[in-house]
Amino acid sequence: MEASVILPILKKKLAFLSGGKDRRSGLILTIPLCLEQTNMDELSVTLDYLLSIPSEKCKARGFTVIVDGRKSQWNVVKTVVLMLQNVVPAEVSLVCVVKPDEFWDKKVTHFCFWKEKDRLGFEVILVSANKLTRYIEPCQLTEDFGGSLTYDHMDWLNKRLVFEKFTKESTSLLDELALINNGSDKGNQQEKERSVDLNFLPSVDPETVLQTAWQLAQQSSEERENHQSISPPKNKSTYPQVMKLLDSLREQYTRYQEVCRQRSKRTQLEEIQQKVMQVVNWLEGPGSEQLRAQWGIGDSIRASQALQQKHEEIESQHSEWFAVYVELNQQIAALLNAGDEEDLVELKSLQQQLSDVCYRQASQLEFRQNLLQAALEFHGVAQDLSQQLDGLLGMLCVDVAPADGASIQQTLKLLEEKLKSVDVGLQGLREKGQGLLDQISNQASWAYGKDVTIENKENVDHIQGVMEDMQLRKQRQNMVDVRRLKMLQMVQLFKCEEDAAQAVEWLSELLDALLKTHTRLGDDAQETKVLLEKHRKFVDVAQSTYDYGRQLLQATVVLCQSLRCTSRSSGDTLPRLNRVWKQFTVASEERVHRLEMAIAFHSNAEKILQDCPEEPEAINDEEQFDEVEAVGKSLLDRLTVPVVYPDGTEQYFGSPSDMASTAEHIRDRMKLVSLKRQQLRHPEMMTTES
Repeated sequence: MEASVILPILKKKLAFLSGGKDRRSGLILTIPLCLEQTNMDELSVTLDYLLSIPSEKCKARGFTVIVDGRKSQWNVVKTVVLMLQNVVPAEVSLVCVVKPDEFWDKKVTHFCFWKEKDRLGFEVILVSANKLTRYIEPCQLTEDFGGSLTYDHMDWLNKRLVFEKFTKESTSLLDELALINNGSDKGNQQEKERSVDLNFLPSVDPETVLQTAWQLAQQSSEERENHQSISPPKNKSTYPQVMKLLDSLREQYTRYQEVCRQRSKRTQLEEIQQKVMQVVNWLEGPGSEQLRAQWGIGDSIRASQALQQKHEEIESQHSEWFAVYVELNQQIAALLNAGDEEDLVELKSLQQQLSDVCYRQASQLEFRQNLLQAALEFHGVAQDLSQQLDGLLGMLCVDVAPADGASIQQTLKLLEEKLKSVDVGLQGLREKGQGLLDQISNQASWAYGKDVTIENKENVDHIQGVMEDMQLRKQRQNMVDVRRLKMLQMVQLFKCEEDAAQAVEWLSELLDALLKTHTRLGDDAQETKVLLEKHRKFVDVAQSTYDYGRQLLQATVVLCQSLRCTSRSSGDTLPRLNRVWKQFTVASEERVHRLEMAIAFHSNAEKILQDCPEEPEAINDEEQFDEVEAVGKSLLDRLTVPVVYPDGTEQYFGSPSDMASTAEHIRDRMKLVSLKRQQLRHPEMMTTES
């Protein structure tokens, strides 16, 4: 009988085992009667349940029954005592009827329990509550009878329910664990597989039952020490039962945990095997087929980009399976670290198989990605080079008209840059193409033996064709050298014209310097000779400038003939050069005549003015005086005459003040000569003056 079945009856507390003992160590059974009519059937059920709790050893020591009739009627007490004869005749050794004070004295004589001892099988005594300690120690009596034993009926009932639930669950669990554990020990593979069926699990959680057993053991141990158990100590203690069940549970649960560990390991291993095969089958099946279908490299940037996008989609699908591979590899590594030797070989085999397939597939994906990237770069370089060649061709097809030297030089620089860019682009195309060809030549058979010779040949032919086409396009543009030579000639033409114009400017500056600064005729013959020598050197410089300009203009004529064009500047520069040169020649000749006359004038004047007694005849020659005077006058007249150019224009040497100063110096010299002449004619004048 279980407490849960008769729980409503037990809650009424019709009878209870307080845990107290009599002097014979027998258990004390208390029947507290109340004012209300006691249901004997329920009391009988309660007694049957309570008497089923102690062990046979406890029962052999007998019970002391306390019938508390202080709140009940005599006939009820009598009925209860007589009922004990039928319920527990052999177990009852003493019945103590607690009577109310002076209530039953007259009625006791009508029924003497002591006379019925032989018929009842136990002794019955009537006793007051305060005299109950004559038979039972106060520490074994509850507080209702003046004792010190603490008893909480609902607490006892709750613990009893827990204990019975634990006993029921633990017994069932022990049977189930024994079935599972014994099944796992059998050698028959079919039974072993059945024993590790995931659906065959204990009906209750072993951990929960063990926790309950531990708590019950703790409580029983504490109550044994405090003489407060859910049943009487020693004889009625649940502690031995709990400990016995706990030991059995631990033993069976330890075996069960090992079985579960083996089951979990086997299940995990089977799951890993299944997942490994899923990964391998997909990579070797659909994954490889996707790669086999992708072999081209495209014939343009757009085509290569489209192939790259398709390859990225393939990589995305592979990434999901590679993630599964990483997870599986970690799980296998964890199992390998566990060190179960029986599974090491199988696990290593699975790990090796999975790694081989995944690495092989990853290598193929990486190779394909690198190949497409190289193809994209190759087509990019080819497209850029094609545009550069088109731009160069367009530049060559436009005729270059000579505008000015700077624009021609800029155009020539642009042409050189385009040529250099084309050469660099063509070299880059060769390098990219060769690198792409090397990658294709190193390509192994696409995963698992597919021959890709035909596909590779198409890719190789395409790459070589692009490189050859670009090379031919560059070679066909042979007019580049002609255009470069023409532009160089144009640059040289404009340079010659610019330098010729510069020569005219230089010659004009020399002419201007001649007229404005070359005005002095010298103070004496020696100085004048020096000036004449400097003038001749000056003329040599002008002659060199003129000759340089003539040579440049002759070169422009030749270049114009070669370029089949007319120079806009050379036709104007040559007349200017000749005109300036003629003007310079006329002015230079005039300057020479004046210097030569000045030399003659100063030489003769100096001879006359020198006091030379040794040659009196020379000094006295009138002709010398006349010649000096004539040359002086001619020189003065020439100073007032302008230089007349071939075109009729006139130009004076220096400023009027410069000419006046020079003329004044000549007049002074002429005065000295005239005075010398008079002195020679009239010596008495010299004496007088002396």
